[in-house]
Amino acid sequence: MNSSNLVIALTKGRILEETLPLFQQADIVPEEDVFKSRKLLFDTNQDNVKLMVIRGSDVPTYVEFGSADMGVAGKDLILEYGSEGFYEPLDLQIAACRLMTAEPVNPGPMSDCLKVATKFTHIAKKYFAEQGKQIELIKLNGALELAPSLGLADAIVDIVDTGKTLEANNLEPKELIANISARVIVNKASMKIKNAIIRQILGRLRDAVESN
Repeated sequence: MNSSNLVIALTKGRILEETLPLFQQADIVPEEDVFKSRKLLFDTNQDNVKLMVIRGSDVPTYVEFGSADMGVAGKDLILEYGSEGFYEPLDLQIAACRLMTAEPVNPGPMSDCLKVATKFTHIAKKYFAEQGKQIELIKLNGALELAPSLGLADAIVDIVDTGKTLEANNLEPKELIANISARVIVNKASMKIKNAIIRQILGRLRDAVESN
């Protein structure tokens, strides 16, 4: 970790479109168009602040191990990764959605051991254990909605936004596991070593969130 620079890891994709305006309000602006460039690390208008644009699932890893001092990641990814390795001081209140269970609208007979397809295996395991339900986990990284109709799973655990994708695949949301939004996370060592600048950025971001 370069002690003179502050590196902030941002989640690429749709969440980035909602993150950058908040950073602009906090006076942190990348010096080039992050959507058009193939680069992963960007200089900003602040000499000592750099932005890293990576997959959301990698943000907690980069922050925990100090390759990034701060990061922005969805609460779903933080819950799946585990939050013991960093601080989570701020909810940006963007990219809001729900993490839910979903089942077929007209389910067939279900076995005692529910088959659940998800990419959030740690969250699902913990949630169903707390419900006292025995499950068989099937890890899928995409096309979850197909799993019940093809007999691969009885239910899925996934992010629900409008619910239209579920409806189109003859599924309906059932149980809310967590309300999801984008959060700022901070490396524990960085919070001590670079406390002044991190607190300054957090303060500006908090003001930006409250003004929207």
